[in-house]
Amino acid sequence: MKRFVEGEDRTQITLLPECLDDYVGEDNPVRVVEVFVDELDLAGLGFEGVDPAATGRPAYHPSVLLKIYIYGYLNRIQSSRRLEREAQRNVELMWLTQRLTPDFKTIADFRRDNGRAIRNACRQFVVLCRRLDLFSQSIVAIDGSKFKAVNNRDRNFTDAKIKRRMEQIEQSIERYLAAMDTADRTQSEGAEPKAARLKDKIEKLRAQMQGLKEMEQRLRDAPDGQVSLTDPDARSMATSGRGTGIVGYNVQTAVDDKHHLIVAHEVTNVGNDRAQLSTMAEQARVATGIEDLTVVADRGYFKGEEILACEQAGITTYVPKPLTSNSKAEGRFGKQDFVYVPEKNEYRCPAGQSLIYRYTNLEAGLTTHAYWTSHCQQCPIKARCTNLSYRRVRRWEHEDVIDAMQRRLDREPERMRQRRQTVEHPFGTIKHWMGSTHFLTKTIGRVSTEMSLHVLAYNLKRVMRVLGITETMKAMRLAGA
Repeated sequence: MKRFVEGEDRTQITLLPECLDDYVGEDNPVRVVEVFVDELDLAGLGFEGVDPAATGRPAYHPSVLLKIYIYGYLNRIQSSRRLEREAQRNVELMWLTQRLTPDFKTIADFRRDNGRAIRNACRQFVVLCRRLDLFSQSIVAIDGSKFKAVNNRDRNFTDAKIKRRMEQIEQSIERYLAAMDTADRTQSEGAEPKAARLKDKIEKLRAQMQGLKEMEQRLRDAPDGQVSLTDPDARSMATSGRGTGIVGYNVQTAVDDKHHLIVAHEVTNVGNDRAQLSTMAEQARVATGIEDLTVVADRGYFKGEEILACEQAGITTYVPKPLTSNSKAEGRFGKQDFVYVPEKNEYRCPAGQSLIYRYTNLEAGLTTHAYWTSHCQQCPIKARCTNLSYRRVRRWEHEDVIDAMQRRLDREPERMRQRRQTVEHPFGTIKHWMGSTHFLTKTIGRVSTEMSLHVLAYNLKRVMRVLGITETMKAMRLAGA
């Protein structure tokens, strides 16, 4: 081994540092975890076991187990079994826990039993960020992303999946029966064993068919028409790829545009974002303390009632309207080609005619007004407008809120680019930390706890990057004092 850097002899006696603290530098992120947890009011946040029991075996203090979890999620170690191993061999974790080594069951039970308290600790860090003036005091971007659950796609059932699977089984049974008939007619060597194998396969397929029929009954009783066997709360959801989907959860986040800190998050099992805008916007306003909040979201959040709720709460919204007009898709004029004239309460069509108000109707719980003109039959461009006798335009009673939002978007189109740069980065980062398997726990409550730990770890890393290790610890001590 000449001319190479050489290691030390393993049998050589050396003088190790005198104490464990010498192994952990002053600028080590593990010291931030120590200070953050020590400054928390664990009892006030709802953690169990803060006050020790008078009898029985002594338990671990909840601060020790919380430190283990925060350190684990900061370092992409989410499994309780892996955390148990790290506590026995990782010098940083030995320093953090003062060489305590709880087993994996104790670690896992802590996360299970203190879900609400862990989520409160995540919110407490957002409060700390607010005190440190780390928010922009202006804009929050909202988005949702699909995260995989532990439930395999084959163990999630919908009506369409069951019908498709039944058709496949029926085709397989018919194919095996035809093969049995062929074997009986030919009477070739080995026909009898082959017939026995085919008969066994047919019996198994019929048993599967019976199981699917029983699952059909369970689907009728399910409120949303889905049944998941491994994680009962997980749902089949479409993703951005055509014809693709996952079984999992839809995670909502609200991200501040200054330092890309996640100010609010929520785990849902609804596959779309249309009903989430006002809820997430209100959570973001409470977390940041900004009264005149501006919220930016993509077209998946467009819903008139949600935008109206934000407007009534004093929250300014930027949400593009999806282009879903059947007329536009068929090459005819869409509703956006008709100009509303508020002074006259009428629409002006592309041919210059006035569509006047006719009547008011209630559709899907919304009050709408109908407009049309009597000049459609004589219009030279009628074929480009409608294939009916008259072109009708309907207007929601609060359409002026949508129009005002559209004018804001027309004046500030850069808001959509700002949204993409703000809210998509945290999702990509967290999913990269999670790896190919996203959530490790089951049911929406425990998954919410797991997501809160990921959000807390992400925000901690962002603040340490912005302020530095020393300044972060100093700010935490001052906030705790």
